[in-house]
Amino acid sequence: MTGAILLIHPGGMRELHWHPNAAEWQFYVRGKARMTVFGSNGRARTDDFGAGDVGYVPQGFGHYIENIGDDELKIVIVFNNASYQSISITAWLASNPDLLLATNFGVAEKIFAEMPKGPVIIPEQGKV
Repeated sequence: MTGAILLIHPGGMRELHWHPNAAEWQFYVRGKARMTVFGSNGRARTDDFGAGDVGYVPQGFGHYIENIGDDELKIVIVFNNASYQSISITAWLASNPDLLLATNFGVAEKIFAEMPKGPVIIPEQGKV
């Protein structure tokens, strides 16, 4: 097992990501959150959480967490594997050739060439 404490400012979010080697359990300590979880074959679910709630993400399922409240969101997260692994959507996109992405998404290659190639911090709304 391994774990972490996640803090998200009001209006912020944890980038879309998935854990290839572990399921994730969450205990919401404070704040208000909205989490969307999705799997293959169009399976998706969005739920709201508050202090005292527990969330779960199956291994390999994509998910992101938004702070939808006015206060800092605090979550205790536990994984059922001692080796933490996470793949963010930014890292996944950056690991593919721009031409491949452009062809599959039907947009200009330069769009992907201009995208970040490393971790991205998504600021709270209205702040840069």
